[in-house]
Amino acid sequence: VQLQASGGGLVQAGGSLRLSCAASGRTFSSYAMGWFRQAPGKEREFVAAISWSHGGTHYADSVKGRFTISRDNAKNTVYLQMNSLKPEDTAVYYCAADPYGLRSGYYYPRQYDYWGQGTLVTVSS
Repeated sequence: VQLQASGGGLVQAGGSLRLSCAASGRTFSSYAMGWFRQAPGKEREFVAAISWSHGGTHYADSVKGRFTISRDNAKNTVYLQMNSLKPEDTAVYYCAADPYGLRSGYYYPRQYDYWGQGTLVTVSS
């Protein structure tokens, strides 16, 4: 399994970015996909997750209403649309895959077997 994250960059507070995670190497219909982020000096934290099969989603409270996770089955790609960005959203964003689907504990990084390389999002005030 390979995950390729992209779409990060520098944006002003209040702006938007869309991250992409291209997945390859496996059939992902039974997987759950997650986005996590890690700011300097902080632990990696959950952002959002989606079931590849039924599209069910979960969000961290800090991004609910501002971020949207989605997937394109034909392109094997998961997206994270980020609106109303804040300086505290600055972090390296990682996509991850759980081969066991969207299950309890979806917010734990250790539940995900595969990780992309990360893409940096910087939000200026």
